Parts: sequence; structure tokens; C-alpha cells
Amino acid sequence: MKIVITGASGQLGSELYELLVNDTEKECYFLDRKQLPLDQIILIQDILAMYQPDLIIHAGAYTAVDKAEEEHETANLVNHLACEEIAQYCRLHGSKLIAVSTDYVFDGNSAVPLSEDAPTAPINVYGQTKLAGERAIQKWCPESIIIRTSWVYSAYGKNFVKTMCRLMSERNQVNVINDQIGTPTYAKDLAIAILKIADAPDWKAGIYNYSNEGEISWYDFAVAIRDFRSLDCQVNPIPTSAYPTPAKRPRYSLLDKSKIKAAFDVAVPDWKLSLAKMLAEEIKN
Repeated sequence: MKIVITGASGQLGSELYELLVNDTEKECYFLDRKQLPLDQIILIQDILAMYQPDLIIHAGAYTAVDKAEEEHETANLVNHLACEEIAQYCRLHGSKLIAVSTDYVFDGNSAVPLSEDAPTAPINVYGQTKLAGERAIQKWCPESIIIRTSWVYSAYGKNFVKTMCRLMSERNQVNVINDQIGTPTYAKDLAIAILKIADAPDWKAGIYNYSNEGEISWYDFAVAIRDFRSLDCQVNPIPTSAYPTPAKRPRYSLLDKSKIKAAFDVAVPDWKLSLAKMLAEEIKN
């Protein structure tokens, strides 16, 4: 199997590289923003044609949520129009596509875990562009698989876990929002799930949710990080209103994972177990 992975230098792309780099049964090409500039959509199909992939794992995205409020055009190019080009390539050449999306396609007003067919109503530019990307993929490549995930972290790149480790090592106290509810996703767990789906004997197209198990706030997550690291820092819970940001965040984005479990029998570890595994690793750049 010949696989192209986009967003190769990101958190998920880096975890996929670790899992695939020594796989002799797959011919893998890891493309970062230099090899595949997703904001230059006129180039995308020609670049993909150079590799002639059987499968594209589209992990690349514009993920600067607050910056997207000002850089709407760039976010739309990367999260929407690049998806359209990739999906069109897959349709023309018969390639399979697994694309990664986000819980930010929801408005956060639910009170129960969100299923894949829950109404979408993004409340920020990032979510709007990701939803537009989903729709473009489904239009041009209806046999694709889209995986929505949330609160991604890894030993690679910049993320909440690494930021908290640094801040709580430098400060006596930190303030963390306690009224946004969801579940973190360890990028390595997501990468393992994606590869299990890629290797599955039956390709079952559609939208799927994947995050770790559990229901927590960012405050709960920060407290757990502090305790795992045995850091001497006070964590103060604060409401979203006390920490205004350019982009609104969903208040509730807990994902229901029953569909992906039933379809592909993927493992969905508890968030605490996955956090412990990530923190046990050497923190990587």
C-alpha cells in the first residue's frame, strides 16, 4: 500500500511517522507544508500525482484557532479548499481518503455526548472552515472516511499538556477554564486508530468520532497534569468569561465514540491512562 500523509510535521503526523517509519509492508510519504503547501491549492493535485497514493491520510490543517479570526482567507484555503482538491484527486484516481476534522464543527450547546449526525453549527472561523472542508470531501469523495477529534496533544509540537508543564514549572499558580467540557485526545491513540481503519478488511465510509474516554474540563485536565508531574503549583478554576479570546470555544464537545468502536473495533483508552503514557515519554520538539 502506498500512503501519503499530509501535515507530517504536526502532532498527528509525527505520531503516524513513528508508527509507520519501519513498516516494510507500506510505502509511506510524509509531506509537511514545504512538500505540500496546502495554501497553494493550484499545486495540490499535481504534487499528489507524483506519489500516486492508494491512500491519503489528510492530517494537515490550519489549527491556529484565534488567529483564524483574522486570517480567514488562509484558514479557508487550508481547511476547506485544500480538502476539496485532495478529494477531487481521490475521486479522479481512485485513491482512498481518511481526513481528520474537529469537534469545533459543533456549537457547544449540547448536554449529551455528540453523535456523528448531531447538528453542526460552528461558532468560530476555524470550525466553519473545517466544516466546509468536510462537506467538500463528502461532495467529491463520498467514499471517504472523516474522523472528528478533540483537544489533541502529543509529545510532539505545541499543545495544552506541554504548555501546562512549562507554566506550572515556572509559576506558583495558574488559572484554567473549568466550564468547557470534553475529552482530550492523545495523538498516538488517534494514529493507532487511523492505521487500524486503514488496514481493516472492510472500508466503511462515513464520519466517525474519536477522542479518549472520559468527561472533563480543561481545569480537570490541568490538575491531572500537575499531579502526574508532581508539580508544586496551585491550579485555579475560572469561567470562560474571565479569559476572553478572539475565537469563541464550544462549551460542550464530548464526542460519542460508539460508531467507530462498532465499525472498526478500535481501542479507545481512558484519558488518564493516555496522559500518563504521554508524560512518561521524553518531551519531544
